[in-house]
Amino acid sequence: MLTNRINTLSESITIAITTLAQELKAQGKDILSFSAGEPDFDTPKVIKEAAINAINAGFTKYTAVDGIPAIKEAIAKKLERDNGLKYELNQIIVNNGAKHSLFNLFSATIDNGDEVIIPAPYWVTYPELVKYCGGTPVEISTDDTSGFKITPQQLQDAITPKTKMIILTTPSNPTGAVYSKDELLALAEVLKGTDIMVASDEMYEKLTYDGEFTSAASVSEDMFKRTITINGLSKSVAMTGWRFGYMAAYDAELIKATKKLQSQSTSNINSITQYAAIAGLDGSANEDIAMMKKEFVKRRDEAVKLFNEVDGLSVLKPDGAFYLFVNIKEVSNDSLEFAKELLAQKGVAVVPGVGFGSEGYFRFSFATGIASIREGIKRIEDFVQELQSNK
Repeated sequence: MLTNRINTLSESITIAITTLAQELKAQGKDILSFSAGEPDFDTPKVIKEAAINAINAGFTKYTAVDGIPAIKEAIAKKLERDNGLKYELNQIIVNNGAKHSLFNLFSATIDNGDEVIIPAPYWVTYPELVKYCGGTPVEISTDDTSGFKITPQQLQDAITPKTKMIILTTPSNPTGAVYSKDELLALAEVLKGTDIMVASDEMYEKLTYDGEFTSAASVSEDMFKRTITINGLSKSVAMTGWRFGYMAAYDAELIKATKKLQSQSTSNINSITQYAAIAGLDGSANEDIAMMKKEFVKRRDEAVKLFNEVDGLSVLKPDGAFYLFVNIKEVSNDSLEFAKELLAQKGVAVVPGVGFGSEGYFRFSFATGIASIREGIKRIEDFVQELQSNK
């Protein structure tokens, strides 16, 4: 009864583990979850008030499929102000979260047999959506030694006549790696003279801790023309449940194509979210962003210190996002089994690295309170010591 493409689609491992942890907690079990990619802060008051004002003003009807002019103008101003990117309104579309942006983009551009280069570790959704749209994921492996970033030579070696697109994520989920301007320029040199598109997922842009963030499309005119910039407000201003994402591209016909698809699927995103999101883009929530960022830095530094004190574990300090990608290769070569047993024995939920295309690691989200982080790492340390003593 079901199609082949839906049968080949895997459930998001991050959502699956988060759901299991929530179920166990609801059963009364002592569970500490570090699996969700969700800030533990509330949505800033200025954004909530904008939403309330929209409701009270009766802003509850259908809108244009690609977003109201006011939100697209706010996006355009943000991209020019923060990233040096100038887009017209017909080069921008608003979606139901960045995952929806990616689905629409791949649906509009990926044909059967097209290859999409995906650096690993990667966000779990990338290869699944590529396969769903008939494409072939081509993974480039990275690890601790390269700071989880691909080199120009690796990119060159992965390109074939079938290559349609490369996905760049900066800052990265799950590693927190951030590409510098020079690193992006070096990758851009490899792409010159090709028709390869770049899907640049910049969802964690505002959570860059060390160094400056550089948008991929900003490094050269050539990159601007080939890059589709994908972003949103889920992480930067804790609007995960509001479902707000957007996409901007030089090719207005590409945006028009995704709009056509959206018109026949979801239509416009929530009208109230659109109105509220303006306050998340125009600088009104900057103090809230700075507060969250400061707290994330404290948590990151504490968690990195504690993990690197555990015999058998190691972790690089991430430059962005709110994840640690912890190396467990000295104690386990099966990250899924490691995560399952850790949850069963110690009540700690993490996401196995195999789900991100990198065996020998797990992802640990520090988007939770410092006390929980300390207790969680202590339980992980106890678990690792028990594993080592049983060898």
